[in-house]
Amino acid sequence: MKAFGALKINMRKTEEIVRPINIQSLVNAAKLNRFHYRMLLVCALIIVFDGYDLTVTGIALPWIMKDMALGAVHAGILVSFALIGMVLGNILLGTAADRFGRRRTIALCIFLCSFFTAAAGLVNDPTQFAICRFLAGLGLGGAMPNVVSLMTEFAPRRMKGTLVTLIFSGFSIGGVIAAALGKGWIEIYGWKSVFLAAVAPVFLIPFIWKSTPESVPFLLRHRRFDELKILAGNLEPTYSPTADDHFVGPASTVDSSKPIRQLFTRERALSTLMLWIACFICLFIVYGLSSWLSKLMVSAGYTSASALTFLLVMNIGGMIGAILGGFLSDRLNIKYVLVVMFLMAAGSIATLGYGASPWMIYVLVAVAGASTIGTQNLINAYAGQYYPIAIRTTGVGWMLGIGRFGAIISPVAIGALVNLNLSREQYFMAIGVPGLVAAIAVLLTNRVDNSMDFSEGNETPAQQLGAHT
Repeated sequence: MKAFGALKINMRKTEEIVRPINIQSLVNAAKLNRFHYRMLLVCALIIVFDGYDLTVTGIALPWIMKDMALGAVHAGILVSFALIGMVLGNILLGTAADRFGRRRTIALCIFLCSFFTAAAGLVNDPTQFAICRFLAGLGLGGAMPNVVSLMTEFAPRRMKGTLVTLIFSGFSIGGVIAAALGKGWIEIYGWKSVFLAAVAPVFLIPFIWKSTPESVPFLLRHRRFDELKILAGNLEPTYSPTADDHFVGPASTVDSSKPIRQLFTRERALSTLMLWIACFICLFIVYGLSSWLSKLMVSAGYTSASALTFLLVMNIGGMIGAILGGFLSDRLNIKYVLVVMFLMAAGSIATLGYGASPWMIYVLVAVAGASTIGTQNLINAYAGQYYPIAIRTTGVGWMLGIGRFGAIISPVAIGALVNLNLSREQYFMAIGVPGLVAAIAVLLTNRVDNSMDFSEGNETPAQQLGAHT
C-alpha cells in the first residue's frame, strides 16, 4: 500500500511536469514588455515602407505624366500595375507564409517592394516602369496580411485592436515621408529621386529577420520546440524551460488544410463576402484620393506645392484616425466603429466638392484621411480578429486581394472622369458616396465564435506555467 501511495504521488508529479503549455494563453494574458515593443516597431516599420512605396507614385504622378507624355487614362493604368501585383501578393504570399514561414515571406516582401520601387526610378520607358511597379506590388501585397496576422497573434487579448491599428499608422507615416520628400526633392532633383530613396529598407532586412517571430502553429507543425521555449520566455519572464516541456496551440475545429473553403463554412460565407465588399470600396476610396487628390486640387486652382500639402494633411489625418479607431475598437464594438468611420468618409469627401474656405478644406481632407486610411487599418484588424488563427492569414489575404480590385479600378475610373471634364462636385461624389455602401456591408457581417482561439485565455501566465516556475 505504501508503494502504491508513492506511485500515485510520483504520477501526480509527472503530470505536473508534462503539463501542456498553451502559448496562446500566454499571449492573451501577457503584459506589454520589450518583446511586444520590438515587434510593434518591426511591424510599424514594414507598414511605413509600404506606405511610402504606395504613395510615392501618386505624389510624382503629375511629373511622370509630363516626362513620359501620358494622358490621364494611361497614367491611371500605369498606377494600377502596382495594384495588380498587390492582388497576387495578398493571395499568394499571404498564404505562402503558412507553408514557408512568416519570417522568410516578410523578408522577401520587403526586398521586392523596396528594390523594385527604387528600380522604377532608373527607367524612362512606361512599360519598364509598369513592370517594376508590378513586382514591387507583389511585395507590398504580401506584407500586409502577414503583418496583420503577426500582430493579431501576439498582441495581448485586451489590446489587439489598438496594437494592430497602431502599426498601420505607419502607413500614414510612410505617406507623410513620401509627401515631404516629394515637396522638397522633386522640384530640385526630379521625380526619380523619391523612387530611388525607397531602396533604404533593404538594408534593414537582417534586423527585421532577427526580430520577427514565427507563427505558433508553424513552429508546432515543424516541431521547433527550442524557438517555442524562447517565445514563452519572451511572453512570460518567470518561465524556466525544462526538457519535459510540452507545447500546444489553440484548440480549433478549423481544417487548416483547406483554408479557402473554411472562409465560407460555419456561417462565415455572408460575412466573408461583406468584408470583401467593404474592403473593395475602402481601397477604391483610398487609392482614388491618393492618386488624384493633388491633380484635382491643381485643377481647382491650387498650386502644385499646395496640392502636395493636401496629401500631407490627408496622411496625417490617416495616422490619427488609425490610432483613434484602434483605441475605440478595444473599448466599443469594432463593427460599429467601422460603420461610423465609413459614414464620416462619405460625408467629408463628398463635401470637398463644394467650395469652402481654405482652412475648412484642410479640415475636410484631414477627416477624409482619418476615415479612409484609418478605416482600412481597422478593417484589417476586424478581419484579423474575425477569422480563427488556422485560417487568419488566408482570410486577411483574400479580403485584401479582392479589395485590391477596388484599388486597381479607382485610378483608371477617376482618370476617365477627369477626361470627361465633369464638375468638381461630381469628382468627389464619385469617390466618397460608395462609403455608404461599405457601411451597410459592415453592418451585415456576423460575429463567428472564435473562442477556441482563446482557450484558457483567462488563465494568468503564472497559472499557465505553474509547474515550471
